[in-house]
Amino acid sequence: MTNIDPSTAVGGYTREELRRSYSDAWRKHRARTPLTPLESMIVEVIERHPQYQTLIEDPRDALAFEPAAADPVENPFLHMGLHLAVREQFAIDRPPGIRELRHSLEARLGDLHGAEHALMEALAETLWEAQRNGRAPDEARYLELSRRRLRAASTR
Repeated sequence: MTNIDPSTAVGGYTREELRRSYSDAWRKHRARTPLTPLESMIVEVIERHPQYQTLIEDPRDALAFEPAAADPVENPFLHMGLHLAVREQFAIDRPPGIRELRHSLEARLGDLHGAEHALMEALAETLWEAQRNGRAPDEARYLELSRRRLRAASTR
C-alpha cells in the first residue's frame, strides 16, 4: 500500500490550501463579494450542508480539523470534495456516460443531491479499490458501480 502524506492533496495543493479555499469562498459569499466560478461551486456545496458551515466559517477550526479513523463521523472536507468531483465529472461528461447516469439517478430519486450522493458512493468505492490495489482508478468500474446504484434506486 502506498503511504500518502496527509498534508498533500490533489493537484499539488496541500490539505491546508484546500481547506482554506472552502473557508475563503464561504467568507466571500457571506460578505457578498464576487466569487470565481470554482468558489461559486464550493459555496453551492457548502449551502447544501449547513452542518459543516460552522466548521468552515472559522479557518482555524477548518485547518485544525482531524477526523478520527475510528469515529463514524464523516470527514466534511472529503464529503464536499466528492460533491465537487462528481459535479466536475458531470460538467465534462468524464468518464463518458456519467452525465446521463446522473440525470437518470436524479429522475429516479427526484433529487440532485441524492443523485450526487449515489455517484459519490460509487466514486469513493472506486478510489478505495484503486488505492488498495495500487492502480489508477478504473472508470469502467466506477460506471458499473454507478449503474448498480441506479438499479437499486429503481427498486425503491
